Amino acid sequence: MTNKHNMQVLQELAVKNGPLCVGLDTDPSYIPENVLKNYASPSQAVLAYNKEIINRIAADKSACCCKVQIAYYEAMGLEGIKVYAETLKMVRAAGLIAISDIKRGDIGATSDAYAKAHFKGDFETDIITINPYMGFDTLVPFTKYAEPEKGGKGAFVLLCTSNPGMVDIEHQELKAGGLLLDRVGDEIARIGNQFKEMYPEQTCGLFGAVVGATQESDARILRDRYPEMFFLIPGYGAQGGAARIAATLLDHAGGTVNSSRGVLCAWKKDAELAGKIEAGTLTMADIADAAARNAIASKEDLLNAKKAL
Repeated sequence: MTNKHNMQVLQELAVKNGPLCVGLDTDPSYIPENVLKNYASPSQAVLAYNKEIINRIAADKSACCCKVQIAYYEAMGLEGIKVYAETLKMVRAAGLIAISDIKRGDIGATSDAYAKAHFKGDFETDIITINPYMGFDTLVPFTKYAEPEKGGKGAFVLLCTSNPGMVDIEHQELKAGGLLLDRVGDEIARIGNQFKEMYPEQTCGLFGAVVGATQESDARILRDRYPEMFFLIPGYGAQGGAARIAATLLDHAGGTVNSSRGVLCAWKKDAELAGKIEAGTLTMADIADAAARNAIASKEDLLNAKKAL
């Protein structure tokens, strides 16, 4: 039994390795055609690419975690789901935290099943993402796995997402006053802090929040409102979120900043590979090296932005 829950471990890794989260939302289309054809199937190429990236970022200490978006693997069918499971194992074996981006959230018995499916067995992970908009009772089953003897599992709950349509729901004003996202945030904080007796050394709650790096107006408000909450910060990189917004969200308890396509497709903009791209002679090692270089550059970009605050 450990005295640290997974969110605490992630918070500490973010300090040690830097705040970057590498999103392994790996679509076969992100792999050059001449590389893809060397594998028995697109899913096997994805597995090989994931392995190369994980090995490099672990060796470079350029990231603290990997976020694996299950939809990309479901889209590849049964073989893709096997690759999803193998990818999670590789992330955890490399000493990084595995975040499964599954965005589950349903009535009690169904949430019980989701929690069992993703916190133990073939798809075991460290932290998952949860959608709270069917009600806060849907969050309770996931807390059962937060106890030390069950692995100290954690969750990031959707709070202020990075998509433009977030204003349709998350920014709605409540009759009681305030925004819906404030009500959600308060509940995440309450749940995240209810295990302090089990984890007396915790410096962040075992439930964190997803807060996008695309809304500068929200960043400072949310960071100051929830100083003890660790954030998962999407939107940086390909979605256009600036490092300065991400840096604001890294204040107080901190967070991890996700970059998916920015890392996975870095080879497309890598000056060192221009000749090979034109000649169609790229290798798996080439594109993995480009991903690793981008991860290091992204880590430095985020750390410099944080220093400049």
